[in-house]
Amino acid sequence: MYIVLLLILGALAGWLAARLVKGHGLGLWGNIGVGIVGALLGGTLLGHVGVRMVGPLGQFLTAALGALILLWVAGLFEKK
Repeated sequence: MYIVLLLILGALAGWLAARLVKGHGLGLWGNIGVGIVGALLGGTLLGHVGVRMVGPLGQFLTAALGALILLWVAGLFEKK
């Protein structure tokens, strides 16, 4: 059940981040990937500054923050 929740939260976080960074999205699997990697990135970054969010909403916000950062950095390397 945890895996299903992780996939759903990852997909939503990746989709939201793609919309906020003026992206067109990466498709379902790309959004899930960005959301999951973003969750790891967000959790690591927030952990280093002493912030810990709990519960599904906290996990979603952490994943969305990490995905936003990930897409922003990727956008720096995108050709214009």
